[in-house]
Amino acid sequence: MTEERKTNTPETEEVTESKNFIHNFIDEDIAEGGQFQGMTVHTRFPPEPNGYLHIGHCKALCIDFGTAEKYGGLCNLRMDDTNPAKEDTEYVDAIKQDIHWLGFDWGDRFYYGSDYFEKDYEYAVELIKKGLAYVCELSPEEFRANRGDIGIPATSPYRDRPIEENLRLFEMMKNGEVEEGKMTLRAKIDLASGNFNMRDPVIYRIRFINHHRQGTKWCIFPMYDFAHPIQDALEGITHSLCSLEYEEHRPLYDWVVNNVSIPYHKPRQIEFARLGIDHTVMSKRKLRQLVEERRVSGWDDPRMPTLCGLRRRGYTARSIRNFCEVIGVGKTPSVIEYATLEHCLRDDLNQTAERTMAVLHPVKLTVVNYPEGRSESFEVENNPTDPEAGTHTITFSRDLWIEADDFMAEPIPKYKRLTPNGLECRLKGAYLVKCVGYETDENGHVTEVKVEYDPESRGGNPADGRKVKGATIHWVDAHNCVDAEVRLYDNLFNDPQPDGADKNFLDCLNPNSLIVLNGCKVEKAMVEVAAAFDKQENRTGINAPTFQFMRVGYFCLDNRDSSADHLVFNRSVSLKDSFKK
Repeated sequence: MTEERKTNTPETEEVTESKNFIHNFIDEDIAEGGQFQGMTVHTRFPPEPNGYLHIGHCKALCIDFGTAEKYGGLCNLRMDDTNPAKEDTEYVDAIKQDIHWLGFDWGDRFYYGSDYFEKDYEYAVELIKKGLAYVCELSPEEFRANRGDIGIPATSPYRDRPIEENLRLFEMMKNGEVEEGKMTLRAKIDLASGNFNMRDPVIYRIRFINHHRQGTKWCIFPMYDFAHPIQDALEGITHSLCSLEYEEHRPLYDWVVNNVSIPYHKPRQIEFARLGIDHTVMSKRKLRQLVEERRVSGWDDPRMPTLCGLRRRGYTARSIRNFCEVIGVGKTPSVIEYATLEHCLRDDLNQTAERTMAVLHPVKLTVVNYPEGRSESFEVENNPTDPEAGTHTITFSRDLWIEADDFMAEPIPKYKRLTPNGLECRLKGAYLVKCVGYETDENGHVTEVKVEYDPESRGGNPADGRKVKGATIHWVDAHNCVDAEVRLYDNLFNDPQPDGADKNFLDCLNPNSLIVLNGCKVEKAMVEVAAAFDKQENRTGINAPTFQFMRVGYFCLDNRDSSADHLVFNRSVSLKDSFKK
C-alpha cells in the first residue's frame, strides 16, 4: 500500500518521496473541492496511560506525527485516560519521554481525555433529550444474552423509556446514587444493525474508582467509542488515524460527531494495519503480567518490546523510525520478522558506533619472545565507515587476552585461527603470531596459549610479503584492561507466535533469553566512557554509549546498572545480518 514518487528539489536534484494510501486520502481532502480544502492537516496520538509504549505504538505515533510533519500540520498528544483502572502518572511521564526520544514534539497541544469529562456529559445529556440515548438496567450477562445474532435483532426492555425518566436516572448515576454495574447509558441507534457496534452500544458506565487526575469527582465514565470522536472534534482534528480494529467502529464514530452539536468540522477516521512482530507479544496486559510476576526485570528490561526496553538494549531512535519506514503503511495485517528490526539497528550502528576490542570468554595469551616489562602503542580506527571518526590508542605487551574460541588444540577442518600446527594469524592492528604451546587445567580446559610474534610484522604486515593464511583475531592488553559484566540478550519467547489463541504465552518464554557473562575484558578507556555517562541527567531516558566489539557484535552500556566501578554492557545486536533483503 506504499508507493514512491519522484520530485525535484529547488536544486533540481531528484529525490524519492514515500507516499501511502493515507497520504492519498489526505491529498484528496485538502485539494480543491475536498472536505478540508484550505485547512491545516491536524492529527493526534491518543495513548492510554496504563503502561509503557511499545514498538507497536511506535508505528502509530510515527504515522500520526509523521503525517503532520509531511503536510506541515499539527499533531496533538492526548492521554486517553477515560478508563482509570490501570492508569497512572508514571505512564504519562514515560510516554512523553519516549515520544521526545523518537524526535517528535506536540508543542503546547497536550491534553487528557479526562479534560473533556464535563463536555462528554453535556453531549450525553443532549443525546438523551434528542431521544438518542437511554438508561438501560440489563446486567452484563443479560446484555450479552439480548444482543441477538446475525439476522436476529438485539432487544432491551428499557429502550422506550420516557426522556424525562432517562434524564433523572442518568443524573442519579452521575451523583453516585446507583450501584456499579446496575445501569448504563446506551446510544439509541439500530438494534437490527448488521454491525453489532451499532446495536445500541453502551456509551457510559458506572465505576467507583479513584481517577489519577480527577480523583473521585466522577463515578461515571464515557466509553472510548463515545469520548474519542468528541475529543477529536473539539480539538479540531482533521484526520483521526487509528489501527484497523476500529474500522468496524467507524460508523459509530461518525454517528457520534453527527448527532452532537459540536460547532466544528467532523474529523475523518482512516484505519491502518497494526504492527505485529514475531517472537514477542504486544498486549499491554500481558506485558504488565510479565513485569508483575517478575518474569522480566521491569518495563525497561532489554528483552521487552517497550521503547524504554529497546532504548536500554541500545536501539536508537533513528533505527526504530527507519524500521517503521521500511515496513510501510498498509491495510492488511501482517507479522514482521524480528530480524527486520535488528537489520535496521545494525545498519544504523554500523555507521555510528565506535569500534573497540573486548574479550567475552578470555584465555591468556603469552607472547613468549616479547620482552617482559615492555609495552608499545598502536592506533586503531574508530569506525572504518567514517574516516573522520579518527583513531584511538591501544597498548600491546607480552601478556594479552584472547577469545577462547580463537584457539583450538585439535582443530576442525578449515579452522583458520590459532592452533598448535603453527598457522600464522594476525593480532588486530599489532603483529603476526603463531602458536608454540599451550597449558590446560586438570579438566583439560585451555588456560594459556603461548605464541611467538614476528617483530618485523608491526601493523600485521610481514616484511617479506608472505601470505598469511590465518584469521585476524582481536585481543586486549592484560595490563591495560578492566573487567566487565556482559549481558547477552535473545528473543524473550522461543515460539514465533507466542500470542496464539491456543497457547499460554508464558509457556513460550525462552529460558535462554538472557545469559550473563562475568569477568569479560574490555579496553580500560571504557572506564572513562562510563564515568562521563554517570554524570548524565536522566540516564534512563537517553541512549547510553554504544560500541562495536570487534568480531563480536554491538554493545551498549546499561543505562541503569552500569557505572565506572562496575561496567555492564548489553548486547544490542550481533554482527550477523539474517535479514532477508
